[in-house]
Amino acid sequence: MGEKYTFQDFLSSVDEDNQAFVGNLHDELTQLGCKTEVKLAKSGYVVSYSLNKKTIANYVFQKKGLIVRIYAGHIARYMEVLDALPDSMVRSIQEASVCKHLVDPASCNQTCSMGYEFVLKGQRLQRCRNNAFMFLLDEESRPHVRSLLLHEVRAADMA
Repeated sequence: MGEKYTFQDFLSSVDEDNQAFVGNLHDELTQLGCKTEVKLAKSGYVVSYSLNKKTIANYVFQKKGLIVRIYAGHIARYMEVLDALPDSMVRSIQEASVCKHLVDPASCNQTCSMGYEFVLKGQRLQRCRNNAFMFLLDEESRPHVRSLLLHEVRAADMA
């Protein structure tokens, strides 16, 4: 059996600017019932949060820094949160790949969980769940990442 990694192992590898935020958000998510899984990948630790046996977010390390991927399966319930996003996050969402499954189900892997359809800045978008809400964690994005994640947890809990 492989070595067991802890959230503290991951947190110690997070850059100083993001450590307090990541630690505090972890506490909030676990208090709301999220389960945490920590694995080691080539680029560093990968932390996954799940609720009701569905992954709602991951932290991954990339060359540019710590990335958070939010699986916003209930985005239709809180789309208004997108209106407050800064331009950099809006661009990230707009530039994410289109969900092939939503456009033409035959063109995507049949085991695909399907992406998201939502409205952002008055534009209807269909984006792949794997990169639609994938953001570099920095001073500008942190409060919005927190808001999106907490909205998703609350919406998933009501599902």
